[in-house]
Amino acid sequence: MNSKPIKIAGPDHPITITPTKGRVTVTVNGRRIADTREALTLKEAAYPAVQYIPRKDIDMTQLQRTSHQTYCPYKGDCAYYSIPVGGDRSVNAVWTYEAPYAAVAAIKDHVAFYPDRVDAIEERSLT
Repeated sequence: MNSKPIKIAGPDHPITITPTKGRVTVTVNGRRIADTREALTLKEAAYPAVQYIPRKDIDMTQLQRTSHQTYCPYKGDCAYYSIPVGGDRSVNAVWTYEAPYAAVAAIKDHVAFYPDRVDAIEERSLT
């Protein structure tokens, strides 16, 4: 039996996922870890918007899986990666929902970065 609560986004806790217009890059210690034109912007309740970047556009060789895990009742089980070149600041800097709930299925095969654990997450318009 699943003892984890599952919640559905609604007026009291909205979640939207939309394609990001433009290019998103992530750098750590002078290295470009991510570069995409296919990011998704997830807006959840009053939290800051988060860029979810397709794994195919991440240099996964720069990431190291950790044993850290969390759970979100709206999105599911969450796994984490550290970025060794970022040192202690970049421990568990990256998160991913590998089997997200159906309502947020678009973020499957994407990762997100904590802004304070990388040097920069830059969004640039393509126009």
